[in-house]
Amino acid sequence: MAVQQLREYENAFGRLRQFVRRPQNVERCELCSVAIASEHPHLLEPIGRKLLCVCDACALLFSGKAGAQFKRVPRDTRVLSNFRMTDAQWDSFMIPINMAFIFMSSPQGRLVAMYPSPAGATESLLFLDAWTLIVQDNPELDLMEADVEALLVNRIGHVQGFNGPEYYLLPIDQCYKLVGLIRMHWKGLSGGTVVWQEIARFFSEIRAKIALPSGGSCA
Repeated sequence: MAVQQLREYENAFGRLRQFVRRPQNVERCELCSVAIASEHPHLLEPIGRKLLCVCDACALLFSGKAGAQFKRVPRDTRVLSNFRMTDAQWDSFMIPINMAFIFMSSPQGRLVAMYPSPAGATESLLFLDAWTLIVQDNPELDLMEADVEALLVNRIGHVQGFNGPEYYLLPIDQCYKLVGLIRMHWKGLSGGTVVWQEIARFFSEIRAKIALPSGGSCA
């Protein structure tokens, strides 16, 4: 009986050792499968607007490579502290909430305006004439890289704890991160307390990264 119990204990400890030695789940590069850190570069497939998590080496392969299937998403965020946009210009975009991101889609050959919603990213009609006037007043928008950079507009205002309108040029993956946060945490008709806390935290993190030479984290 003692021998049988000893064998059972040995088998049990053997299974425990296998469990302990089992490698933890790690995120891997979607191109070469090497393990990557929690903060890592992204590539974008412009046609499907699909983001890929990749290692530094794979990201480097697509840096500045025209005509490639993927484009490297930049890491830097810029605040546009002197941005000029009138209420009438914003209203002309016909976006039902006071938040949106705007980018140039090279496959479609046009500007795209999207706003976050409980259902995900929703596209809104964007009139080119209104955008042309905004670019004339804000020439830094000419520096926006097609597909992978966007103008993020936050006009939520004092009702949700913001001091005033905020405008950023930032990587497109950060825009989709914001969309994901809202979709995940939205409750009921007004969103609930948690979602607005998450939105406030998102913009606090964005502002904190601006002082760094290179920012951006996994979406």
